[in-house]
Amino acid sequence: MSPLTRRTLIKSATVATAALAGGSALSAGQASAATFVKGADISWLPQMEAGGYTFRNSSGTQQDLFTILKGYGLGAVRLRTFVNPSNDPGNGHCSIAETAALAKRAKAAGMQVMIDYHFGDTWNSVGTQKPPAAWQNMSYSQMLDAMYDYVYHTMNVVKANGVSPAWVQIGNEINSGICGTTGSLAHHPDQMTGLLNAAHDMVKEVFSGAQVLIHLAQPQNYDSITAFLNAYRDHGGAWDVTAFSSYGSAGVAAGIVGNMNAARKTYGKPVMQVEFGGRYDRAAATEAALRAYITNLKSIGALGIFYWEPEVYTPFNTYNMGAWDPSTRRPTSAMDGFLNA
Repeated sequence: MSPLTRRTLIKSATVATAALAGGSALSAGQASAATFVKGADISWLPQMEAGGYTFRNSSGTQQDLFTILKGYGLGAVRLRTFVNPSNDPGNGHCSIAETAALAKRAKAAGMQVMIDYHFGDTWNSVGTQKPPAAWQNMSYSQMLDAMYDYVYHTMNVVKANGVSPAWVQIGNEINSGICGTTGSLAHHPDQMTGLLNAAHDMVKEVFSGAQVLIHLAQPQNYDSITAFLNAYRDHGGAWDVTAFSSYGSAGVAAGIVGNMNAARKTYGKPVMQVEFGGRYDRAAATEAALRAYITNLKSIGALGIFYWEPEVYTPFNTYNMGAWDPSTRRPTSAMDGFLNA
């Protein structure tokens, strides 16, 4: 499909989205009554396995990670993808070929899949939104064509692996926009919206049934959330679900989920928490926080929650908010937060 054809698609799709906004919100509201999704982002898994890391269940028996996660009631995984990543085990990999292969394993294990686009060669998050190096010096028009091509191609790679993602997240913690200044909220909210709508429409072109997520960090900072969502909505932005990252303790979960609920009501989209985590060496506190989030999210009809990289343990990475004990290679009690909640 040529860039010109994609430009035509996005214009028609954006008009249709605006015309059907009320119906879309109703459909999403009905979807929120479905089974609450419990999942995990396990994007580091292939690099861990390549390094000889293994996983034991709570009884100490070595098992495939997917089997262990399903034992805790998890039915979905979230998998990030970078554009042109390095081979660094912690900050690279996650090319679309690797991500699609992992998605294929997840499907074979009977789990749903979320694809998480970072739109960079490595991490993009609430404090950093750098475009891939190949896009760095592009004009907005060129970057728009690159976005069409990239998302259309990568979605077809996933499709070629026999996977139909339930959700596709376009951008990671994009409070400030995407792709540097070109798509920044502060400087070019119209271009930010154009780039994200291009991604949205190419996802829908390949997987019409996939739910497209807009992902924002720190919902405790509600002004930041509304600044983005107001600009995106007012410039014609299209999305199905508003997704959030939150790593707060049990004591603040109710207030943070309250802000998610306010966004749900204001913008007419269901909400989901796609990142949660807590200190592996403070497992009881992490378990309590996970239970608190699940309880509060269910109370507002949220779609689900994902633990961010629970399988990680040292010395693979210094990240200390996984849910595996490095000394035993067993899950900590933090994972019990998924049970009976």
